[in-house]
Amino acid sequence: MKVTVEKNEKVTNMIFASIYPLYLNRLEKNGRTKEEFHQVIEWLTGFDEATLQSLIDEKATYRTFFQKAKIHPNAYMIKGVVCGYRIEEIEDEFELYKQCRRMEKLIDELAKGRKMEKILRKA
Repeated sequence: MKVTVEKNEKVTNMIFASIYPLYLNRLEKNGRTKEEFHQVIEWLTGFDEATLQSLIDEKATYRTFFQKAKIHPNAYMIKGVVCGYRIEEIEDEFELYKQCRRMEKLIDELAKGRKMEKILRKA
């Protein structure tokens, strides 16, 4: 599937704090911990616990969330399909959308029981 301008705007304007508990709930149902979830987010974005909580408290949109992030240099290694979109085929003009899908891919892998050393890509 191709990303449209409308789809990009819809996703990047979503409030991270409204999605965060859904991610956490899914992970905990699959036997993963909040600490593991935060480790994955910190690897991808550089956000420590305090920064993450601050973004949640201020109800940051995905746009703000990813604009403030320091995306890990190995994030390009996150590939695959999420919600029908092949991450590596998302156009550069939709970089924020691509980052959202990359984060979702990491969360999917964590929920499916993948080992942390595989999730946190190394070159």
